[in-house]
Amino acid sequence: MPGGPLPTEPSRDCPLCPRLAAFRDEWRAREPSWFNAPVRTFEGEDIELLIVGLAPGLRGANRTGRPFTGDYAGDLLYSTLIARGLAAGRFEARPDDGLRLVRTAITNAVRCVPPENKPTPAEINTCRPFLTGTIAGYAGLKAVVALGRIAHDSFLKAVGVPGSRHAFAHGAEHLLPGGLTLFDSYHCSRYNTNTGRLTPAMFHAVFDRVVAHLGPAA
Repeated sequence: MPGGPLPTEPSRDCPLCPRLAAFRDEWRAREPSWFNAPVRTFEGEDIELLIVGLAPGLRGANRTGRPFTGDYAGDLLYSTLIARGLAAGRFEARPDDGLRLVRTAITNAVRCVPPENKPTPAEINTCRPFLTGTIAGYAGLKAVVALGRIAHDSFLKAVGVPGSRHAFAHGAEHLLPGGLTLFDSYHCSRYNTNTGRLTPAMFHAVFDRVVAHLGPAA
């Protein structure tokens, strides 16, 4: 609706990306007990930090319905957040484990699982309005962590900042117009950690700087 609020989540049967919708239908038939739908943003209260990933993993968030839940990436991400007071409770890789986020929200640039974990540029563009709407809904946002180059690029486009001014690099920090700071990290995927591209220490260092930037909770 012109002039109305921006959308934040696609519908369960979102048809906007035909390839992703077909893949979703295929897995609904193969695994009817799985979530198999666009994965909603996981959020706490009084959001000051937004973490942006790429897309749901097939046997992770696409199965469980919660971002970074059910695969290795979540093990590293949530243990990092708990240790720094950005999440509370116990992470048991299931959506009913009672884990809650503190001052933090977690979303993906693309909300539906893509074949081979590779969304197309058109699919990333098509899903971006939901990212834009999500960002706009957090009036107290101070920092964003982009997990990987695609998340970095899509976030900048979502907020209308030219990417040419802010190149992705692990550990980079970008002060954006309006005072928001974007922190870059390699994605916490098993591939990146197994190959040594990203070590837990490297990942922890990014979030140590994020916590220092956020300061104490109000």
